[in-house]
Amino acid sequence: MRTIHVALFDDSKQIRDSLGTLLSTTPGIGLCGCYPDAVNVTAKVAACKPDVVLMDIDMPGVNGIDAVRTLHAERPELPIMMLTTFADEERIYDSLRAGAVGYLLKNNDPGAVLDAIQEVHAGGAPMTPSIARKVMLHFQRPETTTELPDVGLSPREKEVLTALVDGLSYKMIAERLGISFETVRSHIKKIYEKLHVHNNAEAVAKTLKGRLLG
Repeated sequence: MRTIHVALFDDSKQIRDSLGTLLSTTPGIGLCGCYPDAVNVTAKVAACKPDVVLMDIDMPGVNGIDAVRTLHAERPELPIMMLTTFADEERIYDSLRAGAVGYLLKNNDPGAVLDAIQEVHAGGAPMTPSIARKVMLHFQRPETTTELPDVGLSPREKEVLTALVDGLSYKMIAERLGISFETVRSHIKKIYEKLHVHNNAEAVAKTLKGRLLG
């Protein structure tokens, strides 16, 4: 089984010590970098070469949302998951717009964090249930603008997007549709281009808000 290498950014020594130990001792997951701040985040990530990044928000020097924005611009394919104490809508949406593909609260059970790391690495967009509910409720509010125009999704792309909205990971989408993992990645890349989004969370949000699937 291939090890998922994780970089952890958090200014709390207690979090770095406890979560760092958990990541270092869990089979299939490894800690490749542990940092108290996100200053020079791209250089730090380049040095430790993670498969997944866990990012706190409130840190000295550079806050986590700005770090995600910088890192996502350089490495859009790298999954970044927020791990924070903040549950307010502004920080949630700012994080997702910056390029984060997951949002977990620190009061989650450690096992949930490990599961989320595996999920985000497989192409999912894990969120603490209370956070996911806020996101869903936000996009279920009455729409005041005109409906989004047809974005030209192919029938297969609509099937893939439907699976994303259903919360399936890339691997699960491949199994549902009987196609390869790489084919799923290719379809999702085209979906992002047509929807003008950068990650799964934005794609799902835009789909729900614009009722793109009817």
